[in-house]
Amino acid sequence: MRNRNTLEFIGLWEALNNPNFNRVQFDTFRSEAGLNRFTMTPGKWINSTNAIGIVSKAGRYGGTYAHYDIAMEFASWLSPEFKLYIIQDYKRLKEDENSKLSLTWNLHREISKINYKIHTDAIKEYLLKDLTDEQLSFKYASEADMLNVALFNKRASTWRKENPALKGNIRDYASLNELLVLANMESYNAILIEKGIDQKGRMIELRNLAKTQLMSLDKLNKLDIKKFPK
Repeated sequence: MRNRNTLEFIGLWEALNNPNFNRVQFDTFRSEAGLNRFTMTPGKWINSTNAIGIVSKAGRYGGTYAHYDIAMEFASWLSPEFKLYIIQDYKRLKEDENSKLSLTWNLHREISKINYKIHTDAIKEYLLKDLTDEQLSFKYASEADMLNVALFNKRASTWRKENPALKGNIRDYASLNELLVLANMESYNAILIEKGIDQKGRMIELRNLAKTQLMSLDKLNKLDIKKFPK
C-alpha cells in the first residue's frame, strides 16, 4: 500500500463510490507516496480517509478484506497470468453481449421480412391483378416506400442520397423499436388493402399507427431504465 500506483487506484475507487471520502488527506498521502519515510497500512488508510473499499478487522477472526474491484486489481498486480485471464474473460463477455444484441436485432429484422411477404401477397391479391410482373415489382416498391415515409419520414431513395457511404438500405439501420413497429405496419397495411382502402387513407392510418406505437415503446423503455439499480 506504500506504492503510489496502488494509492491512486484505491483513491480513485473511493472517489467514485464513496461520497464521504476524505480527498484532502488522500492528496497528502499521494504526494508522500514513494518516500522512504512513508508508510501505509489498511487501518491508517481507513481511519484517515473514511475509506469503505477496504475493511480491516483485528482479533482472532480478523483480517483485511477488500471490495472485489480492488481485490481483482491486487490479484492482477500479483500475477501477470491472472491479469491475462481477466482480460481474455472480459473480451469473451463483451463478445457474448454484442452477439446477443445482434441476434435480437436480426430477429426483429427477420420478423419484418416475414411480414413484408404477407404484405406483398395482399397487394398482389387485391391491388395488382391486372398488372404485369414488372409493374408488380414497381408497385411493391411503392408500397414499401409508403411505409418508409410513414415511419422514417423519407423515401428509401432520399435516405440513400443522404448516406452514400453506407451499405444496405434505410431499414438495415433502423432501431429495434422501429423494426418492431414496421412489422406491425406491414401486417396492418395488408388488412387495410383487403378492406379496399386507397393509398392515401392507408398512409394516414399507418402514420397514426407508427406514432402511437413508437411513443408507447419509448415509454416502456423509460420505465425499464428507471427499474435499474442506481
